[in-house]
Amino acid sequence: MSAITVDQVRAQLRTVKDPELHKDLISLDMVKHVAIDGSRVLIDIELTTPTCPLKQRIKIDIEQAVRRIEGVQAVEIRWSAKVRSSHGDTPQLPGVKNIVAVGAGKGGVGKSMAAVLLAYGLRRMGATAGIMDADVYGPSIPTMTGIEGARPSLRDNMMVPPLAGGVKIMSIGFMVDRDRPLIWRGPMTHGVITQFLGQVDWGELDYLIVDLPPGTGDVPLSLAQLIPMTGSVVVCTPQDIALVDARRAVRMYEQLNVPCLGIIENMSYYLCPKCGHRDEPFDHGGAKVAAGELGVPFLGEIPLNAKIRVYGDEGTPEKAFTDTEDHLCAAIHQVVTNMAGQVSIRSRLQAAAPTLSIE
Repeated sequence: MSAITVDQVRAQLRTVKDPELHKDLISLDMVKHVAIDGSRVLIDIELTTPTCPLKQRIKIDIEQAVRRIEGVQAVEIRWSAKVRSSHGDTPQLPGVKNIVAVGAGKGGVGKSMAAVLLAYGLRRMGATAGIMDADVYGPSIPTMTGIEGARPSLRDNMMVPPLAGGVKIMSIGFMVDRDRPLIWRGPMTHGVITQFLGQVDWGELDYLIVDLPPGTGDVPLSLAQLIPMTGSVVVCTPQDIALVDARRAVRMYEQLNVPCLGIIENMSYYLCPKCGHRDEPFDHGGAKVAAGELGVPFLGEIPLNAKIRVYGDEGTPEKAFTDTEDHLCAAIHQVVTNMAGQVSIRSRLQAAAPTLSIE
C-alpha cells in the first residue's frame, strides 16, 4: 500500500463544495493546511464566519471525500474562522469588514431589539461587533444595552464608542437628554450619520450593525450614499399590514443598490412557558411567504416572549443566549447564523467579482 500524499488529499478536497457558494474548498482558499500522520489525515479549515450554519455538512462531505483515498483510517478537522470584508477599502470605516443595516417598514415590530440580538449573537460566537444607533428620533440602543448615561471618550479628535458586553455602541442618545425630542429636518440627521461614520473610531470590527429608524426616509438614503453597505435586514411581524410595509422596505433597498440579506419575522408565535400551548396572535409565516415572493432569504422567526422585553428594558441582551427556554435561544441563534451566512456569501461574491483593468 502506497503512502498517502498531501496532493491526494487536496485533490479530493477539490470535490467538496461549499453548500452556499457552490465552489470547492480549495478554490475558496478555505483549506489552510494538510498533514499526514500514517493513516490519519489532519486538515485545517478556515470558515468565513464563526457562526457558519453549514459547518456540520461541510465536515461530513470532507470526511467522505478524504476517506475515498486508499489507506485513510481517520480524518481530523481543525476549524478556524476569519470574517472577510464584503467591500473594498472604506475611508470612513477602514477597519470595519461588514456593515449591515437593520430596518423595518413600520415602527413597533421590534427592529431595535433584533439589531441588538444580532450584534450580541455575533459577539457571543466569536466575532467582533458594534452597533451604530442611527434611529436618531428614537435612540433606544443605550437603554437596551445597559449603558444609558454613558458618554463616548475622545482620542486624537475622534470619538471612541463605549463598550457594553464587548460590543461597541454609538448613539445620539449619549449626547441628548433622555426626554428631549429631536425635532430635526433631513439635513441634520444626515449630519449626524456623517459624523458617526467619519468621526468615530470604530477600530477593527467584523460586523457593524446599524439600527435604522422605521420607514423609508432620509437615514437609509444617507447611509447608501456615504458607505458601501454589505446589505440590509428587514424586520417585520406576521400580520398583513406589517408585511405590506416590509415589502416597501425591501424594494427601497433594491432601489438604493443595497442587497437585502433577508427578512426576520419577529413576534412570530407565543409558546406558553407553563403549559407549552402555542398561539399565533399576529398570524404566522407571512414573512417567509413574502421573502419567497420577493426573492430574498428568510432568516428565521423570533417568538413573542416576555423575557426578550425584560432583557431589553433592563439592558441585559446577553441573557437571551443563555435563557432556560431552549426554543427561545435556538430561534435567536438560527437568525444570527443565517444572517452571518448571507454576509459570507456577499463577501465571497465581492471577492469573485471581476475587476476592470485599463492598460
